[in-house]
Amino acid sequence: MFTTDLSFMSEKEASKSRKNIPMLERKERPRLNLPAIRGFLSQVPGRIQNLKSRFKRPTQKEGENHDVFNMKDAKFNLEKQMQVWRKNPVWDDGQPPAIEVVVPKGSLCQLNVKTNVGLPPDAIYNIVTDPHNKRVFKNIQEVLSRKVLVDEGTRQLVEIEQAAIWRFLWFSGTISVHVLVDQNRDDYSMTFKQVKTGFMKRFEGRWKLEPLLLDENLCHPFKPKTLSEYMSRTQGNGRIGSKVTLQQLIEPALVPPPPISWYLRGITARTVEMMINDLLDEAARIKGVSAAETNIHQELLSNELKLDELTDIKERWALRRRKARRAM
Repeated sequence: MFTTDLSFMSEKEASKSRKNIPMLERKERPRLNLPAIRGFLSQVPGRIQNLKSRFKRPTQKEGENHDVFNMKDAKFNLEKQMQVWRKNPVWDDGQPPAIEVVVPKGSLCQLNVKTNVGLPPDAIYNIVTDPHNKRVFKNIQEVLSRKVLVDEGTRQLVEIEQAAIWRFLWFSGTISVHVLVDQNRDDYSMTFKQVKTGFMKRFEGRWKLEPLLLDENLCHPFKPKTLSEYMSRTQGNGRIGSKVTLQQLIEPALVPPPPISWYLRGITARTVEMMINDLLDEAARIKGVSAAETNIHQELLSNELKLDELTDIKERWALRRRKARRAM
């Protein structure tokens, strides 16, 4: 067709043509969307800040939400575990609570208690920290005051004042107990310490709960190393019990001489034993106690005076078990 011969054009016109050709090529290239670029760049600082927030230490509000989430998980797992226990509530390791009485220098006594309970740690923790556990522990006569000083979800600092009942042989009475309790569900610990010194110079101790895998035979030939593996291999039917440890130190302002100190140690040991018995009874009630077992329990309570005449805890527990077997 037609061609453009620049030789017939003036130098000025040729120069204009050379300039117009690149301009046409530039117009054919796609244009950049500047508003979109500006919008993307404006979002970069916010996205970087979000990434930083994932790695920084959570704020108090974020921590509270995280703790509530953990509490919901614990409640869900506990409910599922309780269903397993109610289907198969019978379990007895055949061992009475081990109560060791130590006499540190300058103190009346230190009690070290160990026992196994057929309920998971979450359930035992709920019993011990329940504000209304007066119905469970018969040595609590009255809760005079209870104030939550710090609440961080799974951990609380609570100030408690209560009147406690003590019994030993044919003696009985009450004593005022005013303590600070640091209770932590994350590690299933409850540490208590006396608020004000008076008749008691030191009164402190600690509850500690640890899980027991009671149905490891369902995992054979494997031996689970974690709770998750245990629940997976037992298909959710494996029961979890609790190893309960209690350490309690009592140091009066003036340590009495024997034989008074002997009686006071007996009172302390007997009071702690009553608490452990009450805890075991409550565990049985939660799992579902039959009418026959309730009658056995009432019979044992009616013979409490006879049992109190035995000062050795192993003898008392052996007698309880013999009476229970005869009643069954």
